[in-house]
Amino acid sequence: MSNPQWTSGPVLSGRGLVKRYGGQYALAGIDIDIQPGDAVAIVGPSGSGKTSLLHVLAGILRADGGEIHLLGRRIDNLNEKKRSELRRTEFGFVFQSGMLVSELTAEENVALPSLLAGKGRRESVAAGREWLARLGLAGKETRRPGELSGGEAQRVAIARALTHRPKVIFADEPTGALDTRTGRETMQALLGAAQESGAAVIVVTHDRELAESMPKTVAIRDGLIATATGQKRLAV
Repeated sequence: MSNPQWTSGPVLSGRGLVKRYGGQYALAGIDIDIQPGDAVAIVGPSGSGKTSLLHVLAGILRADGGEIHLLGRRIDNLNEKKRSELRRTEFGFVFQSGMLVSELTAEENVALPSLLAGKGRRESVAAGREWLARLGLAGKETRRPGELSGGEAQRVAIARALTHRPKVIFADEPTGALDTRTGRETMQALLGAAQESGAAVIVVTHDRELAESMPKTVAIRDGLIATATGQKRLAV
């Protein structure tokens, strides 16, 4: 697969992002740019705002203030239907537990986003099988999640996040339920597959060793960016 060419400039950007829960600020005015092909770890203590930042950027939560742009197009002001469509077509997601559908096989789980987007079953399953093979799961396409190891299930989740060729992949503690070795192998698989497809990756993690292994790291504290490493073009 050849890397897609996005337009110049950030693939995803946020300006002045604010998110409140009652009288508490989860995000207190964050500026952030994600460049095409970036691999960014977001770290910080519990309650710092890192998961809120990921959810706001992904359109899962609506910001209380600020703007978000995807390839120059403002997306934070879209209605829920449009934001749901955006999450289904432009974004990919990998969560700590994988969140696979237990009744579906691996290839059916991977094909699900494409099927929901209206693509044909044969085309969707074929693309899913290709990604499963690239992630080392050839021969396990018809197994259900309960028949897979934790690492294998996360690779299925990674394949599902990539099969519709998203522009940004959001990963929330993707190795949190895995042992250290499996977690490292899973992250290598995620970053390698994302690089191959041209997608940017944003990872929220408590694992400092994992974060330090990634090209770029953003530390969040009290709803603000405290430090950023490797972020030459990141607005802070």
